[in-house]
Amino acid sequence: MQEGGEGGLAHLGGQAAGAQARDILVGVSGASGMALAASLLRLLAGMPWVRVHCVVSQGARAVLQAECGAGPELLTAHAGQVYAPDDLGAGPASGSWWRRGAVPAAMLVAPCSMGTLGALASGATRNLLQRAADVALKERLTLVLVTRESPLSAVHLRNMLTLQEAGAVIMPFSPGFYLRPQTLDELLRQSCGRIFDQLGLPHRLGRWGEALAQA
Repeated sequence: MQEGGEGGLAHLGGQAAGAQARDILVGVSGASGMALAASLLRLLAGMPWVRVHCVVSQGARAVLQAECGAGPELLTAHAGQVYAPDDLGAGPASGSWWRRGAVPAAMLVAPCSMGTLGALASGATRNLLQRAADVALKERLTLVLVTRESPLSAVHLRNMLTLQEAGAVIMPFSPGFYLRPQTLDELLRQSCGRIFDQLGLPHRLGRWGEALAQA
């Protein structure tokens, strides 16, 4: 699969492609922004140095239907391992799962709802997505929260600060326009590139002063 083609992600970083694959867990919670989640998963699936894991919350399934007229398979088709949202016995619920490889696993939640944000800030997790993110925090591993809400209340902002201080990357979905995207797909791909930067994943999805690569 050459998605992420972006000038050929499969040919990007010979060292990365030759190294042991890294586990990336994508959590999708019930906020608007399913097109971004789909783009992220599709691009991750095109990276031969990544093993893609996915958990889609019950709330996300409702939003998927509303925004895309589709079920979770729109997202999970791009993952090598899919977990049921209420399976608290799944691997990512345990700290040992995250350190199986030479490079520890990382997690991103996109979109991250304010309900999920609040659960993580309080430590009161109730499903696998929240538990996995809580484990990433306690293990001091990379956790990127792509928040989707506007305007933000004082409660939201305090929760963001709490999680940032705990080690999470708070990354609101705030697209840049300096690459002059002409389509929604181009805008999403540039946003995905910025998220991949936070995960330490090489890509050719465009940065300041660079052209946006075409698939």
